[in-house]
Amino acid sequence: MKAVVYQKYGSPDVLELKEVEKPTPKDNEVLIKVHAVSVNASDWEFLRGSPLYTRIWGLLKPKYKILGSDIAGRVEAVGRNVTQFQQGDAVFGDILECWGGFAEYVCAPENALILKPASMTFEEAAAVPQAAGVALQGLRDKGQIQPGQKVLINGAGGGAGSFAVQIAKLFGAEVTGVDSTRKLDMMRSIGADQVIDYTQEDFTQNGQRYDLILDLVAYHSIFDYKRALSPKGVYVMVGGSMSHIFQTLFFGSWIFMTGRKKMGILGAKPNKDLAFIIELIESGKVIPVIDRQYPLSEVPEALRYLGEGHAKGKVVITVEHNYKT
Repeated sequence: MKAVVYQKYGSPDVLELKEVEKPTPKDNEVLIKVHAVSVNASDWEFLRGSPLYTRIWGLLKPKYKILGSDIAGRVEAVGRNVTQFQQGDAVFGDILECWGGFAEYVCAPENALILKPASMTFEEAAAVPQAAGVALQGLRDKGQIQPGQKVLINGAGGGAGSFAVQIAKLFGAEVTGVDSTRKLDMMRSIGADQVIDYTQEDFTQNGQRYDLILDLVAYHSIFDYKRALSPKGVYVMVGGSMSHIFQTLFFGSWIFMTGRKKMGILGAKPNKDLAFIIELIESGKVIPVIDRQYPLSEVPEALRYLGEGHAKGKVVITVEHNYKT
């Protein structure tokens, strides 16, 4: 089968489309014929080996040679202990614990997958798991979002951000989206009440205060975010550098102990509440925003586009099965 492989950390240039052995499912796994896989910030981080925590599974070279975790496809075969799925089922999910999605076939544990609704395309399904899960868990579980709150989403024009804007609006919040100039119209189109172009305005310096800040890109200091919070505000960090992680871990607790502002990091759980998210999508309350689609052979270009911060919503890889496997 064809797969996009890398042997060392680096830029998208280290990725190669190669012929590799088709995997065989373990007893608790299913073999999936991949039809679509989305590109996430986690793919970009594990490609580069940065931040440092991405090297836990491989300090000098990557343990997993094939990236891609948000997959959608059809079950090709099942392991002997699999009970939820059978051959031919259309499934999707986040397989972050084993990776391997940038390929024609991948094996995944059955508990990492759910059935794909017939109303959704494979591309739409692949766009959902990690990004929508991060948005929901960050806002509802960690952020404790409430109706009428002023919520700011930093990085609102990206994959998780585009879901977060829509979900925050469903919870009855007044939403401010922050991102680059080219993403302002898209943020407005999905419901943002206000938008801020970070290249023109620093939201931590404009005097506005927010009840909840969901931070998907983390490029300010923890004290800048503290200043932008209301007296009982909550700051939730999702993505950022090691320095920002350490700042939030060490100073976040101190800030809470010396006041009433809460500052913490989201530890997202893969596929949590995925069925609920699908209900929102099927009812039309949330729409997956797909910016671009690339073929499997152009995964490097897709990752570069995402990594350079250009993506408006999600980037999806479509997998054609025209190769001899």
